[in-house]
Amino acid sequence: MGMKNKGRSKQSLPPHVVWGGIGCMAVVALVLASRGGGEHGDVLSTLTWNVAAINNNPFEYWITHNAAYNKLMEDVQHFIAEPGENDVPVSAVFTDEMFAELKASMAAVGWTGLEEVESRWRSEYKGRRIISEFMKDPLLGKKRLASMPDRVTNTINTFALDGSGTTTMRPTVINCYEGDLSSQAAWWAAWRTFVFNTPLAVTDKTGALVTKHVYEMFGPIKKSKYPAISEEEEAISVPLQTLAGGIFDAILVHMMNSVTVGGAWQPLRSDMCEKLNRRKNDRTVEILETTYRGTDVVFLQEVANAFKASVQARQLGAEYHVLSPAENDPNRDQNSMILLRKARFPDPSGFAEVTGNVFSGFGGATDANGKAVPIANGDLYAVAATDGSGERFVFCSFHGDTNGLATIPVVSAVDAYIRRPDSGLAGHRFIFGLDANTYERANADQQDVNEFQTDAVKKGMVSQRGSGMHVDASDYTTFNARTYLQPQLNKAIPFDEKDTNPMVDRNPKDFILWYGDQASLVSTSKDNTGDRKYVEGMVFPTLAFPSDHGITTANLRLTEK
Repeated sequence: MGMKNKGRSKQSLPPHVVWGGIGCMAVVALVLASRGGGEHGDVLSTLTWNVAAINNNPFEYWITHNAAYNKLMEDVQHFIAEPGENDVPVSAVFTDEMFAELKASMAAVGWTGLEEVESRWRSEYKGRRIISEFMKDPLLGKKRLASMPDRVTNTINTFALDGSGTTTMRPTVINCYEGDLSSQAAWWAAWRTFVFNTPLAVTDKTGALVTKHVYEMFGPIKKSKYPAISEEEEAISVPLQTLAGGIFDAILVHMMNSVTVGGAWQPLRSDMCEKLNRRKNDRTVEILETTYRGTDVVFLQEVANAFKASVQARQLGAEYHVLSPAENDPNRDQNSMILLRKARFPDPSGFAEVTGNVFSGFGGATDANGKAVPIANGDLYAVAATDGSGERFVFCSFHGDTNGLATIPVVSAVDAYIRRPDSGLAGHRFIFGLDANTYERANADQQDVNEFQTDAVKKGMVSQRGSGMHVDASDYTTFNARTYLQPQLNKAIPFDEKDTNPMVDRNPKDFILWYGDQASLVSTSKDNTGDRKYVEGMVFPTLAFPSDHGITTANLRLTEK
């Protein structure tokens, strides 16, 4: 059993586990699982984790906190669910004067299509009611006109001249901005300056430091990825999303100052930010450094570029090679990465990124609905690597689109490339960690978990969920409920429905895949506490666990070739 040693020395077990009988194998499996498989052992330990780099909103998910938090969130929910006389026109909180100043700023930076944007402001936006016709407009959410600018500018990773990292935040309710948001006037002056007059030192897709203004970070919203947006809106999507984002932030500031007195919500948010957000990277690294220390291969998704520097400055960076795509998207800042344990993979000269090769023939690919596959730079990272014993691998990390429609096409592209005679990957073992974004009860435009598992099995793959075509669809790795303080209000869940509402994200989304003839599963686990435990029925993230995806592990016994 197990693969041949190929010249490596046999690994001896500690004396207290060298004993015979059936119990021996169980103990060995537990030891290997806890130690990451040992130096060049037959067992390879892996984990996958979507660390959700872009979630910098302390209010985004329902959490357990204190009475002040409960009162605030109940008042916000009431304001939105039953606005009544609070449902004023957009122009009452984002005025014509603000629009004129916004248009002037957009013209000054050379944006086009502004007359069309102004026409839409007058005919479509300024007269809308702030709650019933703007915040609750499901089509606006599907077009991402308010959520996309929030994604890009909510919290921007920036750098000083010495290369040390920091963050810069948009003046908005839904991040940890520390400036004054106690009035519309104070907010608007700060917001406009931030977007159009704030140069920031950021990294480009090559990792080089460049200077950009915030407005340069907005990108077009593609109809191919978000079909709800019209072709006319796509053409002017940069200035149009800037307007929609401004209106959205204006409504939030107005609402928060309406439900509290004297900006009392701001100290509460500061307390939450300290516990939920500012220590997010530290806590993420801490979990990997301690609870999962010794894991051979760590697949990460939705990782901020700044996270790589954080890892390299810590003990984790001393013990792991931190690998990321050469081509990423610095604006979306949610990239897939792979960490390889140096004790198992000592020589980085044996690593070669093959992400671009995988997609060399991917142009024009479509999903099951015949639409262009929604994937961006940084979503996939694929690397060939050789361990200290000469064993060769192909490792892939992938973050799927929200509905999971890119997952099967991407896995198919990886599989097709690996099997190509000219890929140079013959004899490599394939292991894939991914947030597949699969669903227990999928809608017509979502990826069903068993459909995905079946497709993988037909390719000769198995997962930590099993080797059959059907898996336990209630084996969840996400359980979160969004509040009313986030840009996709169509996803908001009333507090008393967080355990029952069908829109709660309680799904089996995370996978580790491998070819069934190359390895067998020794053990698997999941974790939503950071302590190797998964509490079923608990919404997360929590104050102790900084992600909305659980950690999934798989310890794999490599089979003889």
